Amino acid sequence: MKERPIIAVTGSAGKSTTKEMIASILKNKWTIYKSKANLNHYRSTQKHIQNIKQWHQGVVLEFGMGSKGSIAKHCKIIKPTIGVVTNVGSAHAGYFRGKVQGIAKEKSNLIKGMKQDGLLFLNADDPNSRLLDLTGFKGKVVKIGCRKKADYFASNIQYADKGMTFDVNINGKKYSFFIPVFGSHHVLNALFAIAVTHQLGCNTEEIKKGLKNTLKMKRRLKLLHLKNKVKVIDDTYSSNPQAAIAAIRVLQNISSQKRIAILGSMFSLGSYSVHGHKKVGKYIAKKKIDLLYTLGAQGKLIGEGAISAGFPKENVKHFDTKERLHEELKKTLEPNSTILIKGSNKMKMHRTVRFLRRML
Repeated sequence: MKERPIIAVTGSAGKSTTKEMIASILKNKWTIYKSKANLNHYRSTQKHIQNIKQWHQGVVLEFGMGSKGSIAKHCKIIKPTIGVVTNVGSAHAGYFRGKVQGIAKEKSNLIKGMKQDGLLFLNADDPNSRLLDLTGFKGKVVKIGCRKKADYFASNIQYADKGMTFDVNINGKKYSFFIPVFGSHHVLNALFAIAVTHQLGCNTEEIKKGLKNTLKMKRRLKLLHLKNKVKVIDDTYSSNPQAAIAAIRVLQNISSQKRIAILGSMFSLGSYSVHGHKKVGKYIAKKKIDLLYTLGAQGKLIGEGAISAGFPKENVKHFDTKERLHEELKKTLEPNSTILIKGSNKMKMHRTVRFLRRML
């Protein structure tokens, strides 16, 4: 290892999960420093300076956007040698008048602020990632994907008992991997981790071990088995339209019986908020979801979007408070139901998960 790798992960969704996966693999090989939880503001990056020691062999950080200029500030504080852009989506669109081009421009500041002959990892499946500005970058660009041609490509993606399995061709040989979390979007996060760590010299056994031991973070598509064969998908850590749609796909895939989506308001969308919430509702209308419960002023827009796209009006209920939502669940929840609970962290929807655990 010629120089200590400083890995910075940014993107509209999947930052924390990708960071945790990379760190979980690398710690089998090195002594590493990683940013905690989702402390991804540039003020947190300033604190990392004091905490990163000479004996750390690798550094894995999450660079959050927050507002215009944030990514550039991160890079001025700590210059990455390796950059990862998970995707370019609608999270924080409010800072850019709902325009994805503005988000891509901001994310491009990671590419401009990192070491210019370093390693850059991009999502081949994400069409918005093509808007990223690579002008002047002279390093190696590595792409991951499940649908489009990529350097690290996942195939045979399957839902397993407690997570996902998939295959990846590495150096001309096919290897099978498992991650202990549901969702094809998490396969993409795992692909980033596989690509980064393989480029840094990790072998497939080290990568497999790291992926199996990762994702001990709470409230991220965690499947709970309660009484009366009720299952709860706790995805209450955060939300944006892209992540909400991914979670609905998980609900669709892991349940063949009654499916209930409980969705709360999504914040930091600005002028994109109405469109973003209604987009989620319209997606639900295309899927086999039995009941849609919404929470919060903006959450109501999800129901409106679903109804406008043909979802039965009588199967949509909106609640202004969790107390009223909980009363409804007390009266109507049936055995063999699977319930997805998701919303922005400020909505504190983990309290609904806690309520159900106490009730059942």
